[in-house]
Amino acid sequence: MGEKSVKKKQYILNTARKVFMEKGYSAVTMKDIVDACEISRGGLYLYFGSTDELFREVLKLESEETDDTFAGQIGENPTPSDILAVFLKEQKKELLHKGDSLTIAKYEYLFANSEIPRKDNYLRKQFETGVKVLTKLFESGNEAGEFSCEDPAGTARNFMYVIEGLKITSQTIGITEQTVDKELMFLMQGLGITN
Repeated sequence: MGEKSVKKKQYILNTARKVFMEKGYSAVTMKDIVDACEISRGGLYLYFGSTDELFREVLKLESEETDDTFAGQIGENPTPSDILAVFLKEQKKELLHKGDSLTIAKYEYLFANSEIPRKDNYLRKQFETGVKVLTKLFESGNEAGEFSCEDPAGTARNFMYVIEGLKITSQTIGITEQTVDKELMFLMQGLGITN
């Protein structure tokens, strides 16, 4: 794919992401994407054959950007506490920016595609990866004397369940910054961190 084509595809993905954030997954049509991108229907179909394919690419792009953002915020030789602080900061940012999230679209996508094999379930993979990464982080923090966590894997699962629940709450009934801070503090207390 030439440079112009790569840029066009990236433009379509970025624009589509905004449309999915605004309308969710189920309500979006290829016409919505055509209109938002101000391109022809044929121009869109050169890159993507369906909203399903387009949404999967948006999810992939979002995951890559999240990884890049996270890596960019961690300095050289970070401690487990430094890494946890960046992780929690990013989670809080996502929780408090209701309109800038694909959370609702992700759930709609999974409900609409319930036949997706377990191994291909985007949210399940994201959850399981989060548990693995946090488990290793908590084990490292224990070894460094920064955390006092008796069950790193159980604590990691608890972190992910709470964060996922907060994401749903933020999109449905709303959540305040004070509530997010309070819930994150409860999580940190499980690591022996009290301030």
